[in-house]
Amino acid sequence: MSLRNIKLTVAYDGTNYHGFQEQRGTGLATVQEELEACLGRLTGQRRQVIGAGRTDAGVHARGQVVNFNAVGWPIPAERIPLALNGVLPGDIIVTLAQEVPREFHARFSARGKTYRYSIWNARVPSPFHRLYSTFVPVPLNDGAITAAASILTGRHDFKCFQAAGSTVQTTVREIYQIEVEREGSLLHFVFSGSGFLYNMVRIMAGTLVQVGMGKAKPEYVNQVLESRARVMAGPTLPPQGLCLERVEY
Repeated sequence: MSLRNIKLTVAYDGTNYHGFQEQRGTGLATVQEELEACLGRLTGQRRQVIGAGRTDAGVHARGQVVNFNAVGWPIPAERIPLALNGVLPGDIIVTLAQEVPREFHARFSARGKTYRYSIWNARVPSPFHRLYSTFVPVPLNDGAITAAASILTGRHDFKCFQAAGSTVQTTVREIYQIEVEREGSLLHFVFSGSGFLYNMVRIMAGTLVQVGMGKAKPEYVNQVLESRARVMAGPTLPPQGLCLERVEY
């Protein structure tokens, strides 16, 4: 029986999940385990999914990508979203399914990712945005943030923006673009790059917020990068403001 490889694009609200990656034996709900359980319900056969990124607890996704070995899979690719969404919980939705070459790997075939970090920048919190943004009551200087963001673009050693506990071989990454977008009280930072270190986006966002508050000049970001020291960068902002927007292949 020849190998079939199916790629799914998945959107989810990460509020009720302890991240994307399975944590079997812990009793903690994860997006991967929910997907695998529902794939199994459709066919009666366990399927393991491979994810493009391991989003943390509380982090959301509009464009997470997974793939799975579909040997013996009876449902045509174009009908998979309808079938899966009928059994998945309402906070996980499959938006697209495609049959892809057998060598496609959701994680290792990725050429880039885009994340959005959202800030609710107003005097009082919003009950409607509290699960999808971080509340910052201090007025932020968008111009200063944009200037600091431009320093972060390009190819750098981002070791200072990596949380402890990672075992990557290199901390050099390339940031293609950082867009700073304001939508009323919402302020979005959109990061596009070749790849991201553990908690890198949340730490970069924390650093940009400090610049926006006037606690540091935009040029300070140069010192942070040169230091390669985590203590020089800003705080790790909370997970609920972060969303994996898309993965490029």
